[in-house]
Amino acid sequence: MNQAQNTQVDDELMQQAKKRVDIKIGFLTHLLVFCCVNLGFYLLGSLSGREWHFGHAPFPIWGWALGLLIHGVVSWASLQGQDLRSRLMSHELEQLRQRQQS
Repeated sequence: MNQAQNTQVDDELMQQAKKRVDIKIGFLTHLLVFCCVNLGFYLLGSLSGREWHFGHAPFPIWGWALGLLIHGVVSWASLQGQDLRSRLMSHELEQLRQRQQS
């Protein structure tokens, strides 16, 4: 592999790494905001004398928690999908090469 090819491979790997990091940071940011806002709700409820139980959380919190769960699943699937895509591509290429040689 020559220098130009190495540079191209490094650029592609850098793009993949950036995309994966962006997915992870996006989810972690969502999780952090969720935790901070709900902690704020809890503290406000405590300071106002009202008892706050997670089981009695307001409806928007449950909806947001569901959205956070979906974001987590989509992020995880996206990160797994890159590996799955690579494995499927390798498998398909191998099959096509075998057919071509037959």
